[in-house]
Amino acid sequence: MLVRNVMNRNVIVAKPELTLREASQVMTKFHIGSLVITEGEKILGIVTTTDIIKCIAENKDVDNTKLGEIMSSPVLTIDPDKTIEDAVEIMTKNKIKRLVVTEGDKIVGIITASDIISIEPALIEKLSKLISFRLPGYSGG
Repeated sequence: MLVRNVMNRNVIVAKPELTLREASQVMTKFHIGSLVITEGEKILGIVTTTDIIKCIAENKDVDNTKLGEIMSSPVLTIDPDKTIEDAVEIMTKNKIKRLVVTEGDKIVGIITASDIISIEPALIEKLSKLISFRLPGYSGG
């Protein structure tokens, strides 16, 4: 299966000048766990809910700390025509849970570990049905 079949095409981006409070409000509104930080079309970094929680734990001022100060950079990306296995390999090698999907320099989606995990049961079910049709005498599912 390809990344393009699993990725979320609705990527919410933010400017580096956005404050932690503003970012948390956007993330809450859209029920997302990260914001891709951009300047024009250029990807500058990424900020996750974990990054914001760490800042709060460190007593950073949520109204004055900017995303550009805390973002992770560079951002790892993947092509939408790569396989899910390719995405998993990049994530595990780099100990990250999300990849920005790009075609050239353009953001076309984002794929997370949760996205990949959520498709697994569907794949198992499809494979089990395929196997049960092909094995004589097998009536399991």
